[in-house]
Amino acid sequence: MPKHRQTPSQTVGPYFAYGLSPEQYGYQHGLSSIAGPDMAPPDVEGQRIRVEGRVFDGAGNPISDALIEIWQADALGRYAHPADPRGSNSNFRGFGRCGTGTDPSNRFFFDTIKPGSPDPGQAPHLNVIVTMRGMLLHAFTRVYFSDEADANAADSLLALVPEDRRATLIATKQDGNVYRFDIHMQGDNETVFFDV
Repeated sequence: MPKHRQTPSQTVGPYFAYGLSPEQYGYQHGLSSIAGPDMAPPDVEGQRIRVEGRVFDGAGNPISDALIEIWQADALGRYAHPADPRGSNSNFRGFGRCGTGTDPSNRFFFDTIKPGSPDPGQAPHLNVIVTMRGMLLHAFTRVYFSDEADANAADSLLALVPEDRRATLIATKQDGNVYRFDIHMQGDNETVFFDV
């Protein structure tokens, strides 16, 4: 019987971003995206916001092939999910996807609505998944908002994060309704990631 060598482990390839968000990358081969960065149709209630940022490697270089997914509650704190007994805003799915490869500065962005607090003890937040080439597993984190200081102080999950690391989970309000949130995969400013 021939002896077979072990094959290399597989990583998430660079196909992920454009395979999961083909419309953003301009692919015209009959593929459509199930989600994109424009999350809130005009008839969805709530404060319109933009969340934008970049993903950095351990050396501080922007990553050009990351795929960011977010899932969030609507403006009343309800999720578009059957497990949420309060019923969701049917026009707001709460799921978005954006790759960093089509922007000259490797930015991601989401045009959405500001989420409400889903439960007592939870501040308004976005749930985030980061995928990119070279990662065997997705990275999970959250985005909180800098103008929700009181709610952030009462958030039970944020309270578990060491105080000196909490800033890595806070999106900073910019001009207008724009929030800046950069994701650092490694290094001194590494974003806090959660085990799921």
